[in-house]
Amino acid sequence: MQPQTFIFFGPSGSGKGTQSELLMAKLKNKDPERKIIYIETGKKFRELAEGNSYTAKLIKDLLGKGELTPEFLPIWIWTEYLVKNISGDEHLFFDGSPRKPDEAFILDSAIKFYKRENPIVISIEVSDEWATKLLKGRDRSDDTDEEIKKRLSWYHQNVKEAITYFKNNPDYKFIPINGERTIEEVHQDIMIQVGL
Repeated sequence: MQPQTFIFFGPSGSGKGTQSELLMAKLKNKDPERKIIYIETGKKFRELAEGNSYTAKLIKDLLGKGELTPEFLPIWIWTEYLVKNISGDEHLFFDGSPRKPDEAFILDSAIKFYKRENPIVISIEVSDEWATKLLKGRDRSDDTDEEIKKRLSWYHQNVKEAITYFKNNPDYKFIPINGERTIEEVHQDIMIQVGL
């Protein structure tokens, strides 16, 4: 089996994190000797913001105001991780990056630099109503109506352009997935589409 590369897209509440984990478990089962690198930019951002550095303070200020962090930060997060950890023989997952067209272009350059063959983009597509219902079901304090609306609006304005970049790039296999089904149904669809 060749090392696989997956880029997961989907708004908050689409279940992309769950589907990434299910796909990783399937790969681990099928190819147990091969390492998996999973880069979830949002989680690494939150870890960075919890620090005491000047950068952490500025990130906290931005997030507190509901503003976006500049593109160089998520790019730096996943670039540094790749430089330090990639050997060329592992399965590679991106969840939460890229978030903007500029980031998509830079990630594409990294994938080409590391000679990743046949990368696959999985876009889990759900309506705002579906995503909102799922997010409200999580019962998290930051899942207020206003916050959810803001996140989904931001996704439509920014991330959709990044998705279009990969959709129109012949070097990538682009797979749109209907996410408005059970977790198992979505998982089975992904398995069929990626040939696992």
